[in-house]
Amino acid sequence: MKKSVLLAVLASFALVACSGGSDDAAVPVVAAKPAWADFVATVVDEYYRRNPESASDAGLHQYDGQMSDMSAAALEEYASWIESVLVEAATYSDLEGIEAFERDYLSSSLGGQLFWLRDSDFPTKNPLFYSGGIGISVFIDREYAPLEQRLQAYTQYIGQLPGMLEQMQENLQPPLPAPYVEMGYRILAGLVEYLSTTVPEVFATVDDEQVQRRFKAANDAAIEAIQQTVDWLDGLKATATNDYALGEERFLKMLRTGQGVNVTLEELKAAGQRNLDSNLHRLHEACAEFAPGASTVDCVAKAQNNKPPEGAVGGAERQLPMLKKFVVDNNIATIPGTEDALVDEAPPHRRFNFAYINIPGPFEVGLPSTYYIAPPDPSWSEEDQRAYIPGEADLLAVSVHEVWPGHFLQFLHSNRAENNVGQHFGTYTFSEGWAHYTEQMMLDAGLGDGDPEVRIGQLLNALLRNVRYLSAIGLHTEGMTVEESQAMFEDKAFQDFGNASQQAYRGTYDPGYLNYTLGKLMINKLRDDWTTGKGGREAWGRFHDQFLSYGVPPIPLIRAQMLGEDYDGDTALLPN
Repeated sequence: MKKSVLLAVLASFALVACSGGSDDAAVPVVAAKPAWADFVATVVDEYYRRNPESASDAGLHQYDGQMSDMSAAALEEYASWIESVLVEAATYSDLEGIEAFERDYLSSSLGGQLFWLRDSDFPTKNPLFYSGGIGISVFIDREYAPLEQRLQAYTQYIGQLPGMLEQMQENLQPPLPAPYVEMGYRILAGLVEYLSTTVPEVFATVDDEQVQRRFKAANDAAIEAIQQTVDWLDGLKATATNDYALGEERFLKMLRTGQGVNVTLEELKAAGQRNLDSNLHRLHEACAEFAPGASTVDCVAKAQNNKPPEGAVGGAERQLPMLKKFVVDNNIATIPGTEDALVDEAPPHRRFNFAYINIPGPFEVGLPSTYYIAPPDPSWSEEDQRAYIPGEADLLAVSVHEVWPGHFLQFLHSNRAENNVGQHFGTYTFSEGWAHYTEQMMLDAGLGDGDPEVRIGQLLNALLRNVRYLSAIGLHTEGMTVEESQAMFEDKAFQDFGNASQQAYRGTYDPGYLNYTLGKLMINKLRDDWTTGKGGREAWGRFHDQFLSYGVPPIPLIRAQMLGEDYDGDTALLPN
C-alpha cells in the first residue's frame, strides 16, 4: 500500500536525471502527494511499528516480543511524529464522504494521544503511563500460536522489561501524586505475584529444556526488576503530593482533542448533574416498588444481598446466553460472526477495577474473548469482601456492559469496519459510552420484564458512572479530594467501601472516566434525533447497526455522518 509513494519518489529522480544535460535552469520537482488510502496505510504501519504492544494485541504477530521504547527521547520523537501526521493530514482538505470522515477520525485519535504525551504530565508524573502498557497478556491468555512459540515471544519481551522500568524511573520526576504512586505500587506488586506463580504454571508444559532455561532467566530478572521498582515506589510515598489535577483548561482540552467534544465546564457539569438527579429519582421509584416502606439505602442493600449463588464468575457465565438470545429476539442489533465470550477471574495485576473484557484484535482469527471479573482484595475485612461481590441484578448490568450487547458486540462490529481507520483506532466516549448506553437501553427494550430489582441493578451502574462523571470534574477542576470523591460514591452511588475507594483513586489517574456517561448522553441524543420520523423504537436495531459500522470514532463525527450535518462538538450533542 506504500507502492504509490515509492513510485512518486522514483519518478522525481527520473525527471531530475533526464534534465541533467539541459542548459535550462533546473525546475524543482515536488513529489506527488500520496493518495489518501496510501497515506493512511503508511500512518497505520508507522503507528504499529512505534507501538508494538498494540500491534501484537491487534493480531500482527510479526511484532511479538518487541517492547515500546519509553525513553524520554523516544517519547518526544513519537510526539513529534504525531504532530507531523496531523499537519500532513490537514493538507487533505479536499476529501469528501468517507475519506473526509477518516481524516477527522485519524486526526482526533492521534490528537488525543498527543495530549497525553505533551499536555498531561503523565510521562513525568504517573507510573501507570508505563506499567499500564506492559503487554504480556497476549502471550499468556491468547492461544494464537503453539505454547512454545508464545513462550519464546514472552521471553524476548519480558527480557526487555528491566530496561523499560529503568526508563520509567529516569523519566518520572518526584515528588509524584500520591494516588499515582499507590496505584503504580499496587499494579506492579500484583505483577510480581503473577510472574512468580501464574506465568510459570502457564508455560510449565513446554518440553524444551533450553527454552525453559532462557524463560526462567528472563522471568526471574523481570521479577527482580519489578520488585526493585515496587520498593522504589514505596519509598516515594513519604514525599508524595496531592498534585494530580489537570485544571480546567487541560481538562477541556482532553475532551476537545481526543473526543471531539467542545463544551464549557458549566455546560458539561450541568448535563451530568441532570442525569444523576434523574437516575436517583428513578431509583427511589424502583425501590418503592421493590421494598415498600424501606429507605433507599436498605432497598439497595436488599438487592445487593441477593448474590449470584455460583459467585460472580459463575453468575456471569449463566447470564450471557440469555442476554445474547434477548439481543437476537428483540432486534437490538445484528451479531456479525459466531464468536462468544468466556468468563474468568481477573489476574492479580489487573484487579484495579471490578470487570473488563479482553477482546482479540481485528487480525486474529477464531480466538475467544474473555470477560474478567476481579475477586475482592483479601486484605479487606470479611464484611467488605462480601459487599464487593455484586448482587444478581447489578452483575446483570455489568454483563450487558461487557458482553451482550456492550463491548463484545461493539468490537465484533469494529473489527469488521470497512473504513481504513476504524479497525485501528478507538475513542473513549464511543467504546465506554456505547457499553454504558446499552445497560439502560436493554431494560427499556424489555429485559427483565419490568422487574424493579433488575432496574435497581441497572440504576446502580448508572449512578456509579454519574459519580465518576462529577468526580472527574471535581477532582481535576474544582479541588475535590479523594476522600470527598469516595464519600460521593458511597452516598450518591450506594457503593461499598472497597468499590468507592477504587473508584475515587481511579478518578485521579483516569480523568477521562466521565466518558462513560458523556458518551451515553451523546448516543441517547443522537438515537432520538435519528429515529424521529424513522419509526422510533422500531428503528433502534437499524440505528445501532449503522452507529456500530463506523469503528470507534468520536461520536460528534458519527452524528455528522448519520444526520448529514456539519457538527463542531458543541452542546447540541447533549440532551437538555
